[in-house]
Amino acid sequence: MELVISRGMVDGRAKAPSSKSYTHRALFLSAMADGRSNIISPLSSEDTEATRGILEELGVPIWRGRDRWEVDGGHLHPPGSELNCRGSATTLRLGSAVCSLADGESRLTGSPSLLRRPVGPLVEGLRQMGVECSDTWGFPPVVIKGGRPRGGMVRMRGDISSQYISALLLIAPLTQRTTRLILTTPLESKPYASMTMEAQRRFGVQVKASGDMRFFEVEGQDYRPADFTVEGDWSSAAYLLAAGAIAGRVRVENLAPKSLQADTAIVGFLREMGASVRAHEGEAEAEASSLEGFEADVSDCPDLFPILVVLGAVARGRSLIRGVRRLEYKESNRVEAMLDGLKTMGIEAHRRGDEVLVVGGKPMGGVIDPKGDHRIAMAFSILGLVAEGETIILDAECVSKSYPLYWEEMESLGMPIRRA
Repeated sequence: MELVISRGMVDGRAKAPSSKSYTHRALFLSAMADGRSNIISPLSSEDTEATRGILEELGVPIWRGRDRWEVDGGHLHPPGSELNCRGSATTLRLGSAVCSLADGESRLTGSPSLLRRPVGPLVEGLRQMGVECSDTWGFPPVVIKGGRPRGGMVRMRGDISSQYISALLLIAPLTQRTTRLILTTPLESKPYASMTMEAQRRFGVQVKASGDMRFFEVEGQDYRPADFTVEGDWSSAAYLLAAGAIAGRVRVENLAPKSLQADTAIVGFLREMGASVRAHEGEAEAEASSLEGFEADVSDCPDLFPILVVLGAVARGRSLIRGVRRLEYKESNRVEAMLDGLKTMGIEAHRRGDEVLVVGGKPMGGVIDPKGDHRIAMAFSILGLVAEGETIILDAECVSKSYPLYWEEMESLGMPIRRA
């Protein structure tokens, strides 16, 4: 599907979709808790449906209502066929660990883009816990021979993906002995590990962590069934707020102001660049402002990189975004995809090692190939609101990975959209 975005203004209220990250975690934790759990207000998207799908293949019954999923957990069985994680790295990485609890063999695979996402450090961490497993030269497919992991001492790097740490923490309470996880490098994307531990607590498990999150200790415990309400997604809300900041006014509801989600940082970044932004109890609002060049570090919030690049493209002066190294291994090479798109739309930008420099200017319409990456498609649609001429988004349906109703929501706010 190709969509054409024209220059225009947005105005109104929107409800943030439910958090993708918390929905994944709630599903896996419900599957490990012996009994029935209720996931309230889950996100139904391509990625979370991938997690639901592999859990059902592992013998976990899941009943889906309009705003509630009921999960009968505690009894994982080896799957009868390979587990298709589609394009979801979270499903693959957390799922690989959870499969170690199911007797028998599991093989996890997915789309071509997922097969380019590294898993080597996770597989090595699982081996240190006593899991017999293999990957394909550091990449999926992953083969797990399950049972009950031994646990014990695990050492791994913390600066590649927090999902590796989250995966090991999820199964650590169910290992044969206390698990102690030591990170040999500082942990990046710390908020995502904090989200994992918070979700575990809500299912009755306590994880001990050092203040710098370089050491974790998990004693043997059982997960308990829970009613888990999924809060709104700050990652998706960031795009709505950015639209308001450059092209009108948008108020986003369904947001927890004290959320552990990394992308709550968008409010601070918007303020730093001079945007008119207000955060109230349960909502945030941004309206069109004169933006100034800014500096931001996305080491802990990499999903904000695409929209921060767009904000830099319309800000006065130069903007510097640090901590971009790991973005090469997302759904696309996000640094390359954003630089290509900016060039297409007449905006100067350069990469310098772990930084991207964006020179604010006057964007022109163009044809954007998001490389199958939902966040690239959403980011350039926002830039299209202030571009001269039309902006064409190819493969626009890729937003269904995290925000299936994105185009409908933006159209309701006033974004001029038509099919090519």
